[in-house]
Amino acid sequence: MKLPRDLSGDELAQALPALGYEPVHQSGSHVKPVCQGPKRHHLAIPRHKALRVGTLSDLLAEVARIHGRTREELLELLFGK
Repeated sequence: MKLPRDLSGDELAQALPALGYEPVHQSGSHVKPVCQGPKRHHLAIPRHKALRVGTLSDLLAEVARIHGRTREELLELLFGK
């Protein structure tokens, strides 16, 4: 599955509760969700209108590594595309 090209940082942050992430802090133009399990994990997501493909890819790779899933599994779970 291809990465979405028009996904905003806010849309990504709104999709992450499906994996147990909750937004706990916002600093400037970044929202910082945290996940309590399987390991405590923090992310910093820029609140841009459209995330750059490399930024989105890096964020998803980090989440996939923590949750033991592939990027394709994450995309299906989060966005169902």
